[in-house]
This record gives sequence, structure tokens and C-alpha cells, in this order.
Amino acid sequence: MRWNAVNPGMARAVARPGAVMLREDVLRAHDRRSVAQARAARRRLRLLWMLVGPGVLVMLGENDGPSMVSYATTGATYGIGFFVPFILLTFVMAFVVQEMTVRLGAATHRGHAELIFQRFGPFWGYFAMADLVFGNLLTLVTEFIAIQAGGLYFGVPAWVSVGFGIAAVCASLIFRRYATWERTAMALAVFNLLFVPAALFAHPNGTALAHALLTWGPLPGGVGTGFVTLLLANIGATVTPWMIFFQQSAVVDKGLTRADIPQGRIDTAIGAVVAAIAAIATLVAAAPLFAAHIDVSSFASGADFATALRPLLGTAGATLFALGIIEAGVVAAMTISTSSSYALAETLRTHHSLNLDFAQGRLFYSAAIVSAVIAGAIVLIPGAPLLALTLTVNVIATLLMAPALLFLLLLVNDREIMGDLANTWRANLAGGTITAGIALVGVAYGVITVFPGLLGK
Repeated sequence: MRWNAVNPGMARAVARPGAVMLREDVLRAHDRRSVAQARAARRRLRLLWMLVGPGVLVMLGENDGPSMVSYATTGATYGIGFFVPFILLTFVMAFVVQEMTVRLGAATHRGHAELIFQRFGPFWGYFAMADLVFGNLLTLVTEFIAIQAGGLYFGVPAWVSVGFGIAAVCASLIFRRYATWERTAMALAVFNLLFVPAALFAHPNGTALAHALLTWGPLPGGVGTGFVTLLLANIGATVTPWMIFFQQSAVVDKGLTRADIPQGRIDTAIGAVVAAIAAIATLVAAAPLFAAHIDVSSFASGADFATALRPLLGTAGATLFALGIIEAGVVAAMTISTSSSYALAETLRTHHSLNLDFAQGRLFYSAAIVSAVIAGAIVLIPGAPLLALTLTVNVIATLLMAPALLFLLLLVNDREIMGDLANTWRANLAGGTITAGIALVGVAYGVITVFPGLLGK
């Protein structure tokens, strides 16, 4: 098998039985020609614009419904302090992880699920896929919770909001063109920054914010069970398994090569910076609830945050917050459902690309649609504990992250497929530290779950 191919479109065609050129190969080759022309003409900004996408989408896609609710819960529980710099740290962690993913995709022209299956065998391939699909389905449920919550703030019935979310996922697939899908999702993802003006309506204390960033700020109430739970929720709001699978497959679908890795890194860095700004803004926007001593543990959904913030931020600020929650759910539903489609199709060795015709990509497109429908239906179950489920999903994502990172580290250190793009000792130190840290926090959560009185509330 040829791993370091010059033309990824041709390489993928040759790797398939019968070497049949599909629509996806033709479209990808067309995109690569445009990239080559921009590089030859040394039009650096145009080249960067053509190559950005997977990194921005994976970071802003992870600023999803449960993530923004986690940040809001953190701000309402602890105010502006310890968690502001901690959120920045989690996005640095996310960049380290996703940079390895970019290199892996560009070096091998294989999706993550496909690589695990090929390098570690069917057992681990199916294990990784099952792990991802399970986590993605739970996360998709919370995206529809977010969409429903935002709609409830505006008086929209739950079934209408959920139906809108499902329709958005389905509509994003009709383009049959990766480039169009990507740009549409990026245009929607920009609205993640709605949380920034919402935070300005909270009139944050700039000195307190700077002090928190420089000193890690105070931690009201000390270290307790609630603190550890939110610690995991904030990690799970930034670093999750679906991100690895999605970005690597998107890098392959986009056709990035070894020459494109510098732009892939910039793409990922831009996404991390913008997403971190929106995340911190969400915490800041919800911090007035902490100052007002409002207990958010009784909130049923994200809609309660917007409603509770209305007297504190004003109607405009609360409206921006609610709209941001809807955007977070919609964009994440699009990216996470696509992540599941990539992984399932790769594992089953069938066609997997957003450039496919519906006939050729029947399984690929069906997986995204079916997962969205199932998740939406679960949300409409009467009496479901929506806020608790939202926070729990981020915790579960953190617990599932350690094995996902282990697979990633093994693959990026495999010189047979990576060549000179394999991890350096510095990259391994950073990746290993992140893996160990996430595993230790997971162990701590397990301990306090078994012994709930160990740390107090």
C-alpha cells in the first residue's frame, strides 16, 4: 500500500478494488489543482483561505451545546477566576492533539477509523468505532437539547426546534460537495462569537479578568466533588474523541498533502483561538449569576440560563446567549453526525466522502441522517433530565478520551506510515502529558463517585 502519495485523489482510487475513479476523486483533484496554482503563484493568503476549514470547524464544532452549557455552569458556579485560564489551557491541549491529527491525515490519506482498522486489526477497529459512535450519539442528543433549549427561550415548541435541527443536518448533506459543505458550516460557525457581545452586556471587570488570567484567580468553595465534575466537563468541552476522527477524515476528504501541513497547523490554531474566545465569553456572560447567588443546579436546560440572565444582561444580552446556544447545537450536529458517518463507512470499507453522489454514498449519508433522527427523538422524551445529561456527556467524553489519545499516539509514532512526519520527542512529551493528565482526572472522578463524601460538595 502506498501511504505517501502525491495526488490523494488518485491514491484513494488506486487503493480501492478495481481502481475506479469516482466523483469524489474528480472533485478532489479539481480542488488540488487550484491549490497547486495558488502555491505556484505564491499567493499565500489565497492558499491559506483555500486550505483552512477542518481545524476551524473541529474547534468551533466542539464549542457545542453541552460545551457552552458547561462553560455557563462554570461561570455561574465559580465566577471569573480559576476556570478562565484553565479553559485557555484546555484549548492548548486541543491544539496539540489536533495538530497530530493533521499530520496523520496528510501523511497517510486515510481516515482515523480506517487507519486503526488497518494497523491494529478488526477487533480494535470495531472497538474504536463503537466507542466513537456511542459517544457521538450521546453528544448528538445534547446538541438537540441545546437547539430545543434555545427555541424554548423564544417560545418555539420543542418538536419544531428539534425538527429544525434534523432538517439542518439533512440539508447540509444535499450539496454532495465537500468544499460547499465546509464553507456553509464555517459561515454558521462564525455565529459562535455571539457569546462575545453577550459577555459585554455583563459589563465584566477587566482588571478581575486580567488578574484571573495571570494568577489563575480564586476558587470559591475550594476543591470538592462539584469542582472535579466541572473540571472534567470543561476538558470534555474542548478535547473529545470525535474531534480526532472528524478532522483526520476532513483533512483526507479535503485532499491535504504533506506540503499543506503548515496551513493545516494555522487552520487549527485559528480555530483554537476563536473557540477559546467564545468559550471564555460564555463563562463571563454567565458570571453575573454567580454574583447574584443564583443556584443553577435546578436548571432544566440551557433555556433557563438565558431566562435567568435576562434581568442581569438585559433582553439583548439574553437573546444573544439563546441564539448562541442554538448555533452551537446546529453546527455541532452537522460536524458530529458527519464524524460518525466517516468512521462507520471507513470501518466497513465503503465509500466515505462528502463529494459522493447519494447512490455511491448511501451508507455514508444515511448514517448521519439516522443518527440525527435518533438523537432528536430521544430529546423529545417527556421528563428527561436535560441539564444533567448535558453535563454528564462532557464528563463521559473526557473518560473516553484517554484510549482515543493512546491510539493517536501509537499511530503518529508509526514511522512506517508517518516517515519523517512522525512525532518528535517534544510532541510525544506534550501528547503523553495530556493523556496522563486526562487519565488522572478520570481516575479522580471515579474515586469521588465511589466515595462521594471524600471531598465534600
